Order: sequence, then C-alpha cells, then structure tokens
Amino acid sequence: MSGPLVLGIETSCDETGVGLVRGQDLLADAVASSVAEHARFGGIVPEVASRAHLEAMQPTVQRALDGAGVRLRDVDAIAVTAGPGLAGALQVGVCAAKAYSLALGKPLYAVNHLAAHIAVDQLEHGPLPRPAVALLVSGGHSSLLLVPDLAGEVVPLGQTIDDAAGEAYDKVARLLGLPFPGGPPIDAAAVSGNAAAISFPRGKYRDGSYDFSFSGLKTSVARWIEARQRSGEHVPVADVAASFQEAVVDVLTRKAVDACRDHGVGHLIIGGGVAANSRLRALAAERCAAAGVAVRVPRPGLCTDNGAMVAALGAELLARGMPPSPLTAPADSSLPVTSVLVG
Repeated sequence: MSGPLVLGIETSCDETGVGLVRGQDLLADAVASSVAEHARFGGIVPEVASRAHLEAMQPTVQRALDGAGVRLRDVDAIAVTAGPGLAGALQVGVCAAKAYSLALGKPLYAVNHLAAHIAVDQLEHGPLPRPAVALLVSGGHSSLLLVPDLAGEVVPLGQTIDDAAGEAYDKVARLLGLPFPGGPPIDAAAVSGNAAAISFPRGKYRDGSYDFSFSGLKTSVARWIEARQRSGEHVPVADVAASFQEAVVDVLTRKAVDACRDHGVGHLIIGGGVAANSRLRALAAERCAAAGVAVRVPRPGLCTDNGAMVAALGAELLARGMPPSPLTAPADSSLPVTSVLVG
C-alpha cells in the first residue's frame, strides 16, 4: 500500500465514525453509536447525539489508530464531514478535525456527507465510474444524483419532497411495535411476509420527475393498521412490513434505473443506510441487469454513516490535487450536495 494516509471523521448524526484510508485501501473503520440512547425517544435527539460525540471522539480515534497499527503523527491529512447533518453534532466533528489539523500541521478537508456516501464505494469496488448515477437513501436523505466527476461536478436530479425513506421506515416500525431504528427490524420481518398482501401507494411513481414522496405511504400504512385494530382483527406484522418495504424499494429502484436510461449512464451507485436493505439490493440488481446497467453497492457496514467514507472522499480529493479547506471552514447543516469540498 502506498499514498497519503487520511484520517476521516464523521459526526453528522448519531454515529461517531473514524476511518483511516491510504489511497483506496481501508486500514481501519471505528464506529461508536449512540443509537441506544435515542431508542426510548423513537428518534434522534440532537443534544444527546452531540454530547455522545464529545465523549466518544478521542477513544474512537485511538481505536482506529490502534486497528490500523499507525500513530497519529503518521497521518498525512484530516477529512471531516462539514454537512449536511445535525448542527451541533457536525460542530463536534469539525472542531475536533480542526484541532488535529492544527496540532499535526496537516491539511484539512471539510467534505460533504452525501458525496462521501458515494466515495466509499471505491474502497470495495475500485475507482468510481465516470459518469455515474447515485441513489442515496438514508434516514435524512433520499436523493438521485448525476455524478460526471465526484471531485468536480455533482448534479442533483431529484430528492424527497417530504419524508426520506429511512424516516418512513422508522415511523412504520413504531406503528408495528418494532424497535428503533426501523430499517433492520422491518427488513427482517418482511422475510416471512407477503409483499403483495397489501397494495400500498407508490408516491410520485410515474410523474416524470426523479423526486420521491414517502409521507403518503406512511399515512396509508397507519390508516390500514388503525382500521384493522378498530375492527378487532389481527395486524399481520410480516405482511405489512413486506408490503410497505416493497412500495419503498419499487419507487427507489424504478426512478434510479429511469435516471440511468434517460441520461445514457451505464453505472448506478447506491449508498446510505437504507442501501443495506436486502430487498433494495436485490430489486436494484434485478432491474439494473434487465436495463443493462451495472450496479455498485458497498457492503452493509459501509452503507451506514462511518468515518471510512469521509476518509475515502478526503483521499480522493487529495489525490486529485484539490486545495485543502481553511481552518475557518464552517459546519453547515444544510450544505448542498453540489459543494463536495468546503473551501
């Protein structure tokens, strides 16, 4: 392995992630999650997340260094998520990265969280194809992007107009009495369910746009469950989970494949926490194969928020000769995806 060693820090939501990447080789990926502290609230509490990042930062950095067998002074550059995300949580990571950068005399790369979800794929599947379409699906984002060149140009094609896919999973899980976060338990329950049992709506399914809408789907599930409960009938959790999940992934994959066809792009990259969903991965592979599109999805551990993806993007920008960010670079909770690097 050769090339600069990049330390990546991720604190956009509830996971303190620290990764170490040299070139396109992942050396360490340490994560400290505060999800258990949020579970009783049924969602992320920003202040709780911020305090958890403060407590976890230094131990998680040390765990990554130990895992890679390197010392802090061996690091050649620091990359950090500058946005989008929770304002207080982002501040913790950005301030820590600035401190490491200043103390070590190493360049700082303040990067975009969404772009990092694309960059992480190269740690598993090699250099990113140019161009590509990226489908990013998580608790906070559902976006379709045209990516001619990750370091140079990212073009938004569509996004959710209300709930993101991950938010819908969390809310439906609560309706079904399943744990938070809702993605894994719904995916597990759906395995024994019938995806065709209930015909839930597909928001903005064939409206000619690349936008998504999951709020109506969530409401439809709630009304269906309420009607069963009022009539004293049993709620078939597995069938509801499977039918709901099918409605979500049907829209996501159809619009992603349409975007590839419409723009003449032969590669689709899927990232974000919901990309770990088994049905999304299977249906995307099926539809991409039928359309002649190559699909790339990182392994599940690299789909959720992590420091490896931030380090991967920092390493890519460093290798491409992009100028580093100033120490005055801010944390921006609404950072647009077109701003891959904060200058």
